[in-house]
Amino acid sequence: MFKYVFRTLTRHRARSLLTILGSSVAIFVFCIVGSVQEGLNQLTMGVDAERSLIVFQENRFCPATSRLPEDYASKIQKIPGVKDVMPIQVWTNNCRASLDVVVFHGANPKKIQTMRPIRLIRGSWGLLESQHDGAILGRNISMRRGLKVGDQFTIGEISVKIVGVFESDVPAEENLIYTGLSFLQYTRGKESAGLVTQHEVLLQPSADADRVAADIDAALRAGAVATKTRRKGAFQASTLTDLVDLIGFAHWLGYACVALVLSLVATTTIMSVQDRMKEYAVLQTIGVRPMHTMRLVLAESTMLCLLGGVAGSIVALLVLYFGRFAIGAEGATIAFQPSLQLVLLSIAMSLIVGLVAGLPPAFQTARMSIVNELKSA
Repeated sequence: MFKYVFRTLTRHRARSLLTILGSSVAIFVFCIVGSVQEGLNQLTMGVDAERSLIVFQENRFCPATSRLPEDYASKIQKIPGVKDVMPIQVWTNNCRASLDVVVFHGANPKKIQTMRPIRLIRGSWGLLESQHDGAILGRNISMRRGLKVGDQFTIGEISVKIVGVFESDVPAEENLIYTGLSFLQYTRGKESAGLVTQHEVLLQPSADADRVAADIDAALRAGAVATKTRRKGAFQASTLTDLVDLIGFAHWLGYACVALVLSLVATTTIMSVQDRMKEYAVLQTIGVRPMHTMRLVLAESTMLCLLGGVAGSIVALLVLYFGRFAIGAEGATIAFQPSLQLVLLSIAMSLIVGLVAGLPPAFQTARMSIVNELKSA
């Protein structure tokens, strides 16, 4: 009976197309919200987030306000459980929430190669080491800003020459720009000679992260600047507290969109069934069983919802892939992370919603009085 269901949907083309369009828009929003949540999860969880520590100035949040002595690295290196330490100077064009935040990390190029989960896909590590104003940037920001190797990039008082582009298994990394440490320390107006924003600590495989963090703060307590050390994932989550709350609220917005699809498809299916009650009465008169008419109605609602879900998911995947969006605040970024798992979840949800939306009109057709419907014909 597939041809019958298809002809039923095309009988009122405008109504069917508007329902599919509404479903696709709602599923599109659901995918966008889900991609932000996925990006947040990958930023605050995983091996990189759990096996690395961030040493930051106590009671400071924005990178511009944290100023730690660079020589703290030698003291941190001596603490049991520490594998390596990388002093980092951070610069960002905006400490507030922004969809186009630019974040520079100045560090020793050799440390970047060994401690960061990145792979250079274009350019040269040697140029980063030899050129004072050389920089490598993540694939996302390269595509978003239209930058390539050899370009000069200027923002604010920072001007660098792109010598490489990298990719990473951690999506947030692809929104960063790495330069030499001394370049950011001696940039005009920074006055950061001998100072860094934070120290990133790589732990030994068997080390207890919380114990090492406490030992670091205790060892530096007598220093010139007090510190607060946390796991990298916890540090980034606390840095993005306001955005985390907003993303949590947006997560419910995604489910509200699913409820909207449910009501939209249910309304359309009920209207369609009411227009054809006499037709269903005739079908049952010639031998079509009530359960069969129920399946016809469920197939109609499911097809409407599934077409909208597939269209919305594909459009969202393409927009996220080519847009390379990211939202950041206070030097930390969350990448909008598209994934096949998210698309499959959206399509499966569309299928379930289509079935649920079709149940009320399906029961209506199964329980109708054939005699009454034929009398009213």
